[in-house]
Amino acid sequence: MDEREQFVRQAIKMTRVIRPAKQHLATFGDTDVHYFIVTDPAYTDVIPGEEESVVREGRAISRKPKIVTPEYMLNIEGFSDDAKGFMEGMVRQFGPNSPGILYQYTNESIGMDIVSGKSSVVCERIADDLDKRGEDKGVVIKGVDALWDVSLMKFVYDYTVESLSSNVTEMQAMGLFDVHPGTNIPNGAMRRIEALFQQVKGGLDPSILKKELDRWGLFEQYQDRFFALFR
Repeated sequence: MDEREQFVRQAIKMTRVIRPAKQHLATFGDTDVHYFIVTDPAYTDVIPGEEESVVREGRAISRKPKIVTPEYMLNIEGFSDDAKGFMEGMVRQFGPNSPGILYQYTNESIGMDIVSGKSSVVCERIADDLDKRGEDKGVVIKGVDALWDVSLMKFVYDYTVESLSSNVTEMQAMGLFDVHPGTNIPNGAMRRIEALFQQVKGGLDPSILKKELDRWGLFEQYQDRFFALFR
């Protein structure tokens, strides 16, 4: 293990969620988490005795969870060869059409401030303010300054795992993991394709629908209907 990897592992170990979100990730919609990552500034090693903290504020936005299969994931661009090798292993282990859930996040930074007070005190202060405002999706994380984004990803990973069970249960109850008749595609994916057709009629970029059909290997089946959108 090299020095960088040790540093990352240490940052993960030191990350603490002081105030968790009061709600799980939404199963059928987007989830907007308002986060505050509080860290001891890196310069305290050079200027000891300063009781200051760095507060980074932002939003971690989880898009509506998508039902996918290992075969679908192999058709998504932008993955490294190592990542594709991992997905090929999943195809062999679970089958190409075994349904799963894909979570996609975006991070929107709001700003950074240096405030007075120890990080533990600042964390509690922000948490109390979120409680008073009743912000259910407000989160306070005590992280590591040099690797604050690792602390954020640690929170995102844990939050996703905690939400997974309820998301799966709700999707199963609606039959979204069941195979659509005459195909190897989960019902949830077919519903998403139908929704995209309607959204293209409303002005959505048709290339988004085209990519989704290609990833499922369905473009030939839907090409007449796709081209009819432009008539």
